[in-house]
Amino acid sequence: MPYLREIVTDGHPTLRKVAKRVDPKELRDPLIQQLIDDMFETMYDAPGIGLAAPQVNISKRIFTVDLQDGNPEHGPFVVVNPKFDSTEGEIEWTEGCLSVPGLVGEVTRFERVSVSGLDRHGKRISFSAEGLFAICLQHEIDHLNGVLYVDKVKDLRPAQTDEELEAAERAASLP
Repeated sequence: MPYLREIVTDGHPTLRKVAKRVDPKELRDPLIQQLIDDMFETMYDAPGIGLAAPQVNISKRIFTVDLQDGNPEHGPFVVVNPKFDSTEGEIEWTEGCLSVPGLVGEVTRFERVSVSGLDRHGKRISFSAEGLFAICLQHEIDHLNGVLYVDKVKDLRPAQTDEELEAAERAASLP
């Protein structure tokens, strides 16, 4: 049964470490499967649209994502050992993060990305993304590399307008 894990916040050392690669054999471990279930439960409860293992104090290259927009191509997914296969274009997006609560700012990201990795059973997966889905994937992969959006933000500020509060909540969805 999945349970909620504590989301660590900026200043916690695990958030600044490069997460460890997952040996595909580890995916057979019931504890890793439990972690994945717990990450989904924690992400949905936050509420968020993405959560990286370092955000729950586990230094492993795993993240969950679900835009919850009714499009099955936007999740729910778990991605293990993700890597970018291609990136193109540039877009500026207002982001927030569950690990940096209440703040937002503009971040320049790739407009379109292709990502590959493994699913929770060790099967190779790959997908292309644009817009919010591409932003979310980049945000989560940054977490796996010890990078927070505040490292890339132009104008970090408290969320105030309805749009910013929505971005902060959505971003809270972006771990």
